[in-house]
Amino acid sequence: MSTPSYLRRLSKAINARDDELRPALFGFLLFLCLFAGYFMLRPIRESMGIAAGVENLQWLFTLTFLVMLVAVPLFAWLSSRVPRLRFIDWVYGFFGINLLVFVELFQFVPDSTWLARAFYVWISVYNLFVVSVAWSLMADVFDSEQAKRLFAFIAAGASVGGLLGPALSTVLIGSVGASGLMLLAALLLGITLVLKQALMRWRQVGGAGRPGSVPTENPRQPLPGNPFSGITAVLRSPYLLGIAGFVVLLATVTTFLYFEQARLVAEQFPDRDSQVRVFGIIDFVVQAGALVSQLFITGRIAQKLGVRVLLAVVPVLMCAGFVGLALAPGFALLATLMVVRRIGEYAFVRPGREMLFAPLDAESKYKAKNFIDTVVYRGGDAVSAWAKSLLDMLGQGAGLVALIGAGCALVWAYLGWHLGLRVDHQQKQLSIADSAEI
Repeated sequence: MSTPSYLRRLSKAINARDDELRPALFGFLLFLCLFAGYFMLRPIRESMGIAAGVENLQWLFTLTFLVMLVAVPLFAWLSSRVPRLRFIDWVYGFFGINLLVFVELFQFVPDSTWLARAFYVWISVYNLFVVSVAWSLMADVFDSEQAKRLFAFIAAGASVGGLLGPALSTVLIGSVGASGLMLLAALLLGITLVLKQALMRWRQVGGAGRPGSVPTENPRQPLPGNPFSGITAVLRSPYLLGIAGFVVLLATVTTFLYFEQARLVAEQFPDRDSQVRVFGIIDFVVQAGALVSQLFITGRIAQKLGVRVLLAVVPVLMCAGFVGLALAPGFALLATLMVVRRIGEYAFVRPGREMLFAPLDAESKYKAKNFIDTVVYRGGDAVSAWAKSLLDMLGQGAGLVALIGAGCALVWAYLGWHLGLRVDHQQKQLSIADSAEI
C-alpha cells in the first residue's frame, strides 16, 4: 500500500522518512503530554516558592540537590533490576502516585508553608527525572542519524505541551484549583506510558534495534552495573565530564536569571493566583517562540551547520546579554534575556544536548545521563544559588552578577562548540562508511 500524499508531505516537512513518521509523532505526543502536565504544575510551584519566601530560595535549591543525591542511586538500582522495556513504567508510576498523595494533602492543609516547600522540592525533582528518562528513551529508540533529523520535531512536542499547560492552568485554576490540575497531570503521565510501549516496539523494527543496525543492548534485560556506575562512568569519560560541565554552566546562567525573575514577580504580584497567572503567561510566550524555532529552524541548523552550532549559539547570545545588563541594567533587558534564554534552551540547547547521547551505550544513555541531568544539574543550581546570594550581600548591584554571568556564558559556548564538533565528526565518519558500503 502506497503512503498517502499528505503523509509524505508531512514526513518531508519534519525531515522524517516515510517509515519514521509514526514513531516521530509518538515521540512528539509523548513530550506534549509530559510537558502539558508539568507546565500546569510549574506555575503552582513558582507561587509556592514565593510563598516559602524568595529569600529562602537558595535553601530550597540546596534541599532539592540533597534529595537528588538520595534519589539517583535508587534510580540506578532500579534500572539494574528492571528490564529497560519496563523501567519507565516504574518511574512514571511512582511519580503519578506521588501526585495523588499531594492532592490529598492539599485538601487537608492548603495553606501550609511546609507543604508548599515540600511540593516545590518535589516538582523540581519530578521535572528533571521524568524529562531525563523520556530523552533517554528517545536516545534508545532512535539511532544517531535519526536523532539528528527528528529530535527537533520531537522536542516541538514539549513546546506544544508547554503552550497547552500554562493555558490550562490559567483557565482552570479558578474552577478546579491546584488539586484538579495535579489530577489532570497524573492522567497525562499515564498516557505517556502507552506511547512509550509503541515506541519500544518500533525500535526493534525501524529504530536503533532494527536488523542490520549497530548492535545494541537487549531492552528486555536490566542495565548492567551497580547503583553508582552512572557516576563512575561520568568520572572516567572526558566526553561525559564535558557534558556535565556544560550542564553546570547552563544551570548557573539559568539560576542567576531565575532569582531576579522571582524577586520582581514577588514585588509586583503578591496574590498567589495572580502569580500563577503571570507565570502561566510567561511560559505561554516562551513556548510559542520555542515551537516556531523547533519546527522551522532547529532541524535545519543541525543538518546544515551541525550540533556544535545548536549548542553554542544560545550561550553566545547570553554572554552578549549579560554584558548589556552590566552596562545598562533594567527590567526590559532582563525580561528579554529571560525569554531568549528559555526559548533558546528548549529550541536549540536541549535537542542538541540530547543528540550528544545518541551514539552512546545504554548505560550511558540511562544511568550516566540521569546523573548529569539530575544531580549535576541541581548541584549547579544549588552552588550558583548560594553564589548569587553571596554576590547580593556584597552590595555591588547587578553589574558584578552580569559580568560573572557573561564569563560563565562564554565558557559554556566554548564547551558546547567542542562537544557538538565531536558528534558532527562522528556522524560524518558514519556517513562516509555507509557510502563506501553502498
